[in-house]
Amino acid sequence: MIDMSLVEELKWRGMIHDIMPGTEELLGKEQVTAYVGIDPTADSLHIGHLVGVMMLKRLQHAGHKPIALVGGATGMIGDPSGKSQERNLMDESTLRKNQEALKKQISRFLDFDTDASNRAVMVNNYDWMKEFSFLDFIRDIGKHITVNYMMAKDSVKKRLGSDSKSGMSFTEFTYQLVQGYDFQVLYREHNCKLQMGGSDQWGNIITGTELIRRIERGEAFALTWPLITKSDGGKFGKTEEGNVWLDPLRTTPYKFYQFWLNVSDEDAEKYLKIFTMLGREEIEALVTEHGEAPHIRVMQKKLAEELSVMVHSREEYDMAVEASGILFGQGTTESLKKIREDLFLSVFEGVPQFEVPTSDMDLDVLELLAVETGVFSSKGEARRMVSGGGVSINKQKLTGPEQRITSDDFINNKYLLVQKGKKNYFLIRVKES
Repeated sequence: MIDMSLVEELKWRGMIHDIMPGTEELLGKEQVTAYVGIDPTADSLHIGHLVGVMMLKRLQHAGHKPIALVGGATGMIGDPSGKSQERNLMDESTLRKNQEALKKQISRFLDFDTDASNRAVMVNNYDWMKEFSFLDFIRDIGKHITVNYMMAKDSVKKRLGSDSKSGMSFTEFTYQLVQGYDFQVLYREHNCKLQMGGSDQWGNIITGTELIRRIERGEAFALTWPLITKSDGGKFGKTEEGNVWLDPLRTTPYKFYQFWLNVSDEDAEKYLKIFTMLGREEIEALVTEHGEAPHIRVMQKKLAEELSVMVHSREEYDMAVEASGILFGQGTTESLKKIREDLFLSVFEGVPQFEVPTSDMDLDVLELLAVETGVFSSKGEARRMVSGGGVSINKQKLTGPEQRITSDDFINNKYLLVQKGKKNYFLIRVKES
């Protein structure tokens, strides 16, 4: 069944920037094959890729057929759109490795294994470009697009303008032709009639529709989404550490969860529409509920849940929630001992840490906190705060300054979590022999 209201829904979600006339009619009358290009220059997607992946997911959900195109060939060139300089080029073995990793991640969003006619497909443009000689390309493809046409594109104008220091290489200049040829190949081999991309891709996509019109005598369409921004003007998907990745080894599920949990109210509403499959009524109900008690942050909590479960798993989400509770007030010694070591270290990654030898695993608490480590500057300070009930070890308040710490207190025989006051955490870890 084809969902006739796909474009209408995308408009409500704020996911359409430009749309070629006739696209909505096409999507309403037949099963359409559409593609999105994905940069393969890393072995993981980051959340900047999620808009394109969610567009493909919505397309498949509406009964259409999605193609995820890995830009193996274009990854060897570099796209000038929205960039001030060329990207590093890559070799084939790295690109193939990255492609496999990306398909595994995208499989959490798209169904590649269904028997239905709208089964998702992944292709790599390197497969049809690798045997194409330069002479063949300029003879068969290049002659159909004039230099005047290519120079008129905004992405080219910006790189050739007076504010550009490095200019633009011929390699980059040809990018729109190579991307346009991708669309032509997919039109010819997969009956692909629609290309989708970010708003900075409009010129490249239109070049593809022109090639299809001039060479294939066919009609193809284009749809772009707006570039995602943050309400404060900052770059979406960036943290102090860099990109927020989907790979748990690059960005832990806990940090991934925390990223969405900490977005602004304005962004939370926007991101619920773009990055989740929640319906209009549910999102509007969340917005209303949030407005009545903003401090509870129901929009952010739901956003973090939906994305964490979709990208990682329900189990990873539950552990991230429990870990957040430990850091922000709740939690017990038992809950600390229960969470995985990698998650434990992720939660307390930014806190001051001290290493002690195994001989310090049986020690007077004041000696440990003020002499063997720098949690306190002196035993007197430590004694006063412990006596006042202001120090906890592994979420349990110390009973008094005479208390001893033994090896039984160390989590996994390695870690001791010290809390001084309400917000100051310290991690004591046993030196590895």
